Amino acid sequence: MSDPQVIVIGAGPAGLCLARALSLRGLRVDVVEQQPAGALEAPPPDGREIALTHASMRILRELGVWARLPDGGIAPLVRARVADGDDGRGFEVDGSGAGREALGALVANSDIRAAAWAVAGGDPRILVHAGTRVAAVSSDGAAASVALEDGRQLRAPLLVAADSRFSASRRAMGIPVAMHDFGRTMLVSRVRLGRPHEGVAWEWFGQGQTRALLPLNDGLASAVLTVPGAEAARLQALAPEAYGRELQARYRGRFGAMVLEGAVHAYPLVATWAHRFTAQRYALVGDAAVGMHPVTAHGFNLGLASVERLAAAVGEGVDRHGDPGHPAPLARYQRRHRAGCATLFLGTGLVVRVFTDDRPLARPLRRAIIGAGRALPPLRRALAGALLDDGPVDPTPLQRLRRGLALLAPAR
Repeated sequence: MSDPQVIVIGAGPAGLCLARALSLRGLRVDVVEQQPAGALEAPPPDGREIALTHASMRILRELGVWARLPDGGIAPLVRARVADGDDGRGFEVDGSGAGREALGALVANSDIRAAAWAVAGGDPRILVHAGTRVAAVSSDGAAASVALEDGRQLRAPLLVAADSRFSASRRAMGIPVAMHDFGRTMLVSRVRLGRPHEGVAWEWFGQGQTRALLPLNDGLASAVLTVPGAEAARLQALAPEAYGRELQARYRGRFGAMVLEGAVHAYPLVATWAHRFTAQRYALVGDAAVGMHPVTAHGFNLGLASVERLAAAVGEGVDRHGDPGHPAPLARYQRRHRAGCATLFLGTGLVVRVFTDDRPLARPLRRAIIGAGRALPPLRRALAGALLDDGPVDPTPLQRLRRGLALLAPAR
């Protein structure tokens, strides 16, 4: 096989989807991953359910990943409800005004990983170096280099980091990152409900905790509980039956009995924002560029947006300059992805601060935000539109105008 034109560090969903997107443009891609091939081929369940927008579903279809997802593994997200306080009052967002039956779909992270691996493994232009650790990375004006711990040296015109929000290669390339530790831990688990969820996803804020419920198939749901670290440790130590009873009490019995199915997984909540998304012959995608708080469930959607943007930039570099790592298209990628992520990243941080602030002065502000959601149909349509739009992640000015007018139009 010929030398790679792009090297990707990290064989998670973002890294493998990028490799596939570049391969479809005719490029040779090497992927370096420290996990063994067996763990990539059949990743164990990690408790995370990914809420996919229509744009993300389009991208996965174009890459061939969607067709590899298991039968019955795609659950429709019909409506989304945001509530505050123990009474559960809030507002709902749905796609009925746009003629859509669902806002999006929920798919297990492990299923997406396995599907992306299956597609990449069958692509002759993609070579995965599994079970291999990176010893050092560097770049110069001509190419980027990756030294592997087993002594091999890889060199290509472009190196891409897709190795998590705590990217070691990003640090090695000297790119600083803004990091915020929310001091909370997210507990995720699959549960069987005593009452039907009707395809509704809940985001329910309350004193000292955030509760979410993601609707899955066959009477199952993903219960997502965000609490301080000490409380998370106490809950994890409970027996399965006791944990289910705890969930039922915290969700105020709205879903009847909540019976735990499988393990409870814990994830400390840390958000990251890289100061730069590119360097000389180097770029960041996925969580290596932007690591989101999960409250808006947009982390992987932004990761796929980075895949689409960077693949377009690399294709432009090849077409115009004969160079996949040409600095001009990489600079445009950085501008577009930063602009495309900034509002959501900052807005998410604001939502988290406001809705997890237990001081009395914050409660009127929360009630005002929830009330605005109930009273303003254009706001609800805007929230739905962000999920339903399956067009390009960087629309033209005319497309932006049409989207804006659609949000102002009354529901059909």
